[in-house]
Amino acid sequence: MDDLKNSTPLAERIRPENIGDFLGQEDIVGEGKLLRQAIESDNIPSMILWGPPGSGKTTLAFIVAKITKSKFITFSAVTSGVEELRKNVELAKMNRRLGQRTVLFIDEIHRWNKAQQDALLPHVESGTIILIGATTENPSFEVRGALLSRCRIFVLKQLSEEKLVQIIKRALKDKEKGLGKLKIKTTTKIIESLARMSNGDARIALNVLEYASLISDELTLEIIKESFQKPQLFYDKKGEEHHNIISALHKSMRGSSPDAALYWLARMLKGGEDPLYIARRLVRFASEDIGLANSKALEQAVAVYHACHFIGMPECSVNLSQAVVYMAKCKKSNDLYVAYGEAENDVEKYGNLKVPLHICNAPTKLMKNLGYGEGYKYSPDHDYKEEQEYFPKKLEGKKYLKD
Repeated sequence: MDDLKNSTPLAERIRPENIGDFLGQEDIVGEGKLLRQAIESDNIPSMILWGPPGSGKTTLAFIVAKITKSKFITFSAVTSGVEELRKNVELAKMNRRLGQRTVLFIDEIHRWNKAQQDALLPHVESGTIILIGATTENPSFEVRGALLSRCRIFVLKQLSEEKLVQIIKRALKDKEKGLGKLKIKTTTKIIESLARMSNGDARIALNVLEYASLISDELTLEIIKESFQKPQLFYDKKGEEHHNIISALHKSMRGSSPDAALYWLARMLKGGEDPLYIARRLVRFASEDIGLANSKALEQAVAVYHACHFIGMPECSVNLSQAVVYMAKCKKSNDLYVAYGEAENDVEKYGNLKVPLHICNAPTKLMKNLGYGEGYKYSPDHDYKEEQEYFPKKLEGKKYLKD
């Protein structure tokens, strides 16, 4: 156990070295997928890997590094600038003259500014460099359009609980690079809990697992919670607690309690909920619970959805807070929600009632001869005060909305 304390982190040690061991992104690197074929044939294009933390972007780049016969250069957008890029470009030009390609992996490419990205562009365009960029941010907003157009975009998804369980079990079993020699006692249920708490992030799951192994040779729920080094928020995005907390947020806003709404918002975000999911719920709430009482609520909700999409977490938490408080403080009306429900019930009850002929269009002579559109009163000609029926005959005079 002492030598484990001084070793490379577990997440680094057990990184897959071949595409067959890479878990969780079958949509892009499964059997027969173009990217997998490109990697296995060592003929990769310039690409941007976009996905949440711990989804495998860096691991996929390192697999390319193991397989490719090209010169593979790792480059950090956080610590490296244009001067270092120039040195690597000169190296790439020399490699090219010697018949060797150069793959440049830029982690967190979204952190590079316009000038830095512009300096890279001509070398990607000319083929001097094959670019692999990794980003947690939407590349449409964070990567220059000219550079983006020269790259394939591959979207990595948040790892499922099932895949995280497989990764954790592999780490526990691996005696050479993992924790197999420690013979840690645990259960499938505990492993599933760790996977669930890690919110789709393999790096978090493995870091917590490694720390827990230093505390005890038995993996329990209490040890896991302690290893997270923060109050563990039980928030199962697929289970009951997810529905309970979104319900609490919704009802707090409906009940005009902005403080409670902020609390439940924080619970969801700290539990790892997708901010766009919350933003979508706010768009629904704006029409369902506020509706005609304040039509600007929908504008606010849609604007916040775009803000969340644009800047992501953690920055968009304040945008969501603004919307949640605004919704909670708004005057409420569910007239639209109730009215639509009644209209929907009538559709289900009466089926396909005929449209009255006078409000049907008559695009052909035959339809006009059959009475389509006959007797229709054009509203502007009557100062919008004309009296005519718009419902099917069976529903004439029906009212859904309150006056």
